[in-house]
Amino acid sequence: MDRLSQLQQWLESLAENTYTNLQPASADASFRQYFRVTDKNDNKTYIVMDAPPEKEDSRPFMLVTDLIRRAKVNAPNIIAVDAKQGFLLLDDLGTRPYLDELNDDTAEKLYIDAIEALLKLQNIDGMLPAYNAKLLLAEMDLFETWYLNRHLNIELGKTQKAVLNNVFKFLIKNAEEQPQVFVHRDYHSRNLMITDENNPGVIDYQDAVFGPITYDLVSLLKDCYIEWPREKIEHWLDHYLARLTPHRFIEKHTLVRWFDLMGVQRHLKILGIFARLNYRDGKPQYLNDLPLTLKYIIDACERYDELKPLKQLLDDPILQSKNSRAIA
Repeated sequence: MDRLSQLQQWLESLAENTYTNLQPASADASFRQYFRVTDKNDNKTYIVMDAPPEKEDSRPFMLVTDLIRRAKVNAPNIIAVDAKQGFLLLDDLGTRPYLDELNDDTAEKLYIDAIEALLKLQNIDGMLPAYNAKLLLAEMDLFETWYLNRHLNIELGKTQKAVLNNVFKFLIKNAEEQPQVFVHRDYHSRNLMITDENNPGVIDYQDAVFGPITYDLVSLLKDCYIEWPREKIEHWLDHYLARLTPHRFIEKHTLVRWFDLMGVQRHLKILGIFARLNYRDGKPQYLNDLPLTLKYIIDACERYDELKPLKQLLDDPILQSKNSRAIA
């Protein structure tokens, strides 16, 4: 029996047995798929998550959902679960991701709402994996493996590898010296849904960890799917700082430095992930987002002397030539 038939059979087995009109809703950058169903009793729609158990563990999603909802942030309520098969029935947070409606007129309100929700998330105290040096390094290694080696067909020399490793160590140190808080880990415009009440709705948080305070700020404000002028980003950082509780007082220049350097760690990882999604998972659409992701890294390299070696590596004529062709 195929997954869709299994899913349909599971829905029919639920006590209510009133869910009809199963339709694809979305897929994310993993093996999970989402479907929308209608409850014929009240004509409301719900979301069904299909997380194949051999590839996706649903338990972190359920744990983090509980933590987020307890923090009064708008995450979907879990209505029914079959952990063995990897099926979950959830509230539907709608069809309006931030990305579809962000513009110069809407951005201020939407980002303030997102920052307010993030501040609540960062007060969560729960047992989560640590965003430690090992995990941070494993993420940045994706840059060499999938972006340089696979996408650009470039093998680094011994000296270049040493440069990259030193940059990685520097970025890990930056992450470790920050206050450690709840980190959604993908807090961006495709995972924030516009909702009439308690905006935004938050999704795709199952990989949450306990880590650097600026990580989700970077995901939000240096979003790989939409770009904002530096002055707007700093304005929203000012709002975040003004709303921080007194026991977390951080100087503006410190936050900005942490934020920019954290962005380099994230964007190196993302270059690798976008390339991997293309070559391993057959999702070429993510290659369209490589140029902006790379631009964020270059911009940060030009702001901080400690990143000049990375800029020199990225400026290598061979890498530049191959990169220009690859993202053309």
